[in-house]
Amino acid sequence: MRGSSRASAAAAQAALDVALTPKVDSTSLGEELFAVTGVIDGSASLRRALADPSREGDAKRALAHRLFGGKVSAAAASLLEDAVAGRWAAERDLTDTLESLAVQSILATAERAGHIDRVEEELFRFERIVAGDGGLRDALSSRNTDGAGKAGLVRTLLEGKAAPETVRLAEQAARAPRGRRLDQVLATYLELAATRRDELTAVVTVATALTDQQAARLRSALEGIYAKSVTLQTVLDPKVMGGIRVQIGDEVVDGTVIRRLDEARRHVTGS
Repeated sequence: MRGSSRASAAAAQAALDVALTPKVDSTSLGEELFAVTGVIDGSASLRRALADPSREGDAKRALAHRLFGGKVSAAAASLLEDAVAGRWAAERDLTDTLESLAVQSILATAERAGHIDRVEEELFRFERIVAGDGGLRDALSSRNTDGAGKAGLVRTLLEGKAAPETVRLAEQAARAPRGRRLDQVLATYLELAATRRDELTAVVTVATALTDQQAARLRSALEGIYAKSVTLQTVLDPKVMGGIRVQIGDEVVDGTVIRRLDEARRHVTGS
């Protein structure tokens, strides 16, 4: 996001933090915000009107109130009106922010129940299962299957085996990817979960599972570097042959054997 959008997104985040009081049903709030995001995404003219940076904030707030007032809760309406009153450098930035507020509202339910860490782990494992199964990946990304059908498939796979918030977020990712690949949507949700837990998530790719001692040493080293709690998400990939690849956000440290062999090949061939 560019400057004006970043400021507006930060203001929307602050408003959500205030809104998520114990008296607010965070699951219902998330559902309403998902629905609002879908409505705005589905209308190019409405999206332009609500995100237009040249239009006065009060005018955009009034438009949002006319369209959604009385149709969603007071908390959802207030968050929406505050968001549209901001200045957005791109239309997509507004709906991305509203989607983020919806995801965080669902995560807040898991947080209150004391299992947000479980939800994060389950979403990560679901993403890895989809990535490793070509048929499932195709089914959840096919343009020939509607969103409801994809959500139903996710529900069949996860219901009774994962936390309700995991199932809901995985359904949403499949139902409304908003032009992104499923793995990209889930990665965004996972980043929001890690941020909500005030932790960093390190995706660790290895050929064989780390021992408890190795994992503890790696976590300690990363926490020393980043000065923040770190959760390890381990991916087993025999193709790396040995060594370890660690990714935190956009930062990657790749010490795998396959990476070193590839570097040696490029050095020899000059390619």
